[in-house]
Amino acid sequence: MDRRQFLAAAAASAAVAPPGLRAQALPGSAFIITAFPPGGAGDLVARPLAERLRGRYASNVLVDAKPGAGGRIAIDFVKRAAPDGLTILQIPTGTMTLYPSTYRKLNYDPFADFTPVTTTVPYDFSFTAGSGLPAEVRTVADYLQWAKANPRQANYGVPSAGSALHFAGMMLSRASGVPLQSIAYKGGSPLLNDVLGGQVPVSFNVLGEVLPHVRSGKLRSLAVTTARRSPFLPDVPTLVEQGFPDVVASEYLAWFVPARTPADTVRRLNALVRESLQDATHVESMAKVGLRPLTQSPEEFAQLLRTDAARWASVVKATGFSADEA
Repeated sequence: MDRRQFLAAAAASAAVAPPGLRAQALPGSAFIITAFPPGGAGDLVARPLAERLRGRYASNVLVDAKPGAGGRIAIDFVKRAAPDGLTILQIPTGTMTLYPSTYRKLNYDPFADFTPVTTTVPYDFSFTAGSGLPAEVRTVADYLQWAKANPRQANYGVPSAGSALHFAGMMLSRASGVPLQSIAYKGGSPLLNDVLGGQVPVSFNVLGEVLPHVRSGKLRSLAVTTARRSPFLPDVPTLVEQGFPDVVASEYLAWFVPARTPADTVRRLNALVRESLQDATHVESMAKVGLRPLTQSPEEFAQLLRTDAARWASVVKATGFSADEA
């Protein structure tokens, strides 16, 4: 191919590319602000995306972790950033849909201070049993029967108080009529260690954290909390299937930018993320930890946030829980 043919082919390719992908990269460095320490599942989403967006969305794209306060440090940082598209927040959607109902005071308004870009992956949850539960307990019904007979041991672990995982346990307790006591940990790792060690009999976990141990047989998933079965554990029924139609809980890892970021910048970022998440190598690496791409347009994502916020508000009100008192 000579130079003339090359330029003609490049022009043809640009002509058919989506408008959001043809724009010139933003000058300077864009930062993906994550809310949790490096090395977690979120990094498997953020870092490959940063590589694929580098030179296409902005001249440089970097990942910057700002952990602490359940994500609120990262949220506050992005809220105060310039609305130029160069500061991007990656965070679980519960911080935007659940926290407003569990905290009396927040230093941000999810709908006034941020513009939703897209979901990236759903966070499926597992109701998981470890060595602290008798081996013959294989279903949720088995567990509830055991919990009735062993009320002092009817505890379930969660990575943090006031999380969607915490409310999954509270919803199950209310729906079944069986008193279950939550034990809140400071993160998924210490919780996982105690489930494996038998110090807590059952737990609600992000599926990806327990998936390798479920597959190896060290842990067993009694149910998933999503509306449909997980493709990563297709033989594990949902809580809905096991008689609890209202016990549904999940989150998404999602991207936001500060409010007043130009709409064309938001659309361009959305298009690039959606395209990048289809990369086969990226999809394969995420699948190893129980993650799969699931993206939406900014409008679809905004509607999802409002629907989830309304649902969680009713759940929190029914439980009477307040994170300020946890």
